[in-house]
Amino acid sequence: MIDTRLAGKVVLVTGGAGGIGAAISRAFAAEGARVAIHYLAAEPGPPDGAHWEHSLPTDAVPLAEELGGVAVDADLSEADAPRCLFDDVEAALGRVDVLVNNAAHRESPDTIDRLTAANLERHYRVNAIAPALLTAELARRGGTCAVNISTDAARALPGKIGYGTSKAALEAFTRAAALDLGPRGVRVNAVAPGPVQTGWITEDQVQALTSIIPLGRVGDPADVADAVVFLASHQARWITGQVVQVAGGHAL
Repeated sequence: MIDTRLAGKVVLVTGGAGGIGAAISRAFAAEGARVAIHYLAAEPGPPDGAHWEHSLPTDAVPLAEELGGVAVDADLSEADAPRCLFDDVEAALGRVDVLVNNAAHRESPDTIDRLTAANLERHYRVNAIAPALLTAELARRGGTCAVNISTDAARALPGKIGYGTSKAALEAFTRAAALDLGPRGVRVNAVAPGPVQTGWITEDQVQALTSIIPLGRVGDPADVADAVVFLASHQARWITGQVVQVAGGHAL
């Protein structure tokens, strides 16, 4: 891409301080965008018998300072978080042009036999409801592009009922929002990563995955970040309602 036309744009990346989110934040900053990094500073511990499969990043503020942006704390499981988050980012950087819905909740056990209403609600609040409300807020305030981060598990991943179905809901929302918001000049797309090494894949798992991924390796966060930047760029100006698999051919 010669010129993404992202220089000076305000980009809000939820969950933007660790793993894939940090790579996305860095990639937009490299294009000259002003990046607002959302993070969750603290959350209640998991209920008895559950385990959170995500961690709280401790480097949101230093990363934001490094990139010349801002770090903003919000608990996306709360109903008023989208409005408050946009208020805080606008106060610091101005109108949000691009939204990247990257923050996610994932817990275990998440099997059909251990399914509970509370388990489903925790997944859906962060993985589907919050991105929908954030996208609506983006459109109301004059933004023009949203990119949602889904997963292979939205198609099929045994033992990830709440996580996978909430991400499938996010993909359905991507298409519905693209249809509703297209006439208003707002594009909505999604990226669905395959297995990406952010520290959770063991060496044995890497070897096993490599044998079933057509392009012969697990993903790097930069692989996902580059696709997100493309979908937000001028070059993707006539692309909307798409879910792009960035997975090396995994789970085709």
